[in-house]
Amino acid sequence: MRPEEAKRDHYRKMAKRAGYVSRAAFKIKEIDKKYGIFKAGQRVLDLGASPGGWSQIALKAIGPEGEVYAIDRRPLKFEANNLKFLQMDVLKDKISISGFDVVMSDLAPNVSGVWEHDQYVQIQLAQRALEIAEASLKRGGNFVCKLFDGEGVSEIVSRAKKEFGFVKLTKPKASRKQSSELYLVCKNYLRRNA
Repeated sequence: MRPEEAKRDHYRKMAKRAGYVSRAAFKIKEIDKKYGIFKAGQRVLDLGASPGGWSQIALKAIGPEGEVYAIDRRPLKFEANNLKFLQMDVLKDKISISGFDVVMSDLAPNVSGVWEHDQYVQIQLAQRALEIAEASLKRGGNFVCKLFDGEGVSEIVSRAKKEFGFVKLTKPKASRKQSSELYLVCKNYLRRNA
């Protein structure tokens, strides 16, 4: 087994042991530990939520007083009392819910294998996630979003820097080393007073 396969297998086994529905849970867990994204009692919007690993981490962090709204075209693989699932397409459907403390997006394209196309679609998804965050976040709120490194990333980062007090690109350890996956971490939304 190659080292990367062993690493991937390691996180998959860890996820299974911890009761997480996907290994992606470790990415948002690491981001939260490093940057302090979640607090008890928050309202969280999870875009591209299925199968639900990020929602699981958020629910644990915000506790029973908080709530998560999870949006995806595909259903989640778990349920919780303070979790509301909305079956929607973020690119096609109007998302008109607001008052969130955190918006997070692990949206990703159906990978075609053609890098230029996949990266372009990923940037479109990230731009849409940022639009939704701008419309949905409370002032002082946080935003975390997946990107594929390449063309368009600097534009999204520049836009985010106008909207948030803190902006950072990071790559969690749970991401594969050869992957172009990055995460945009934004804190302290400056604009909206929802």
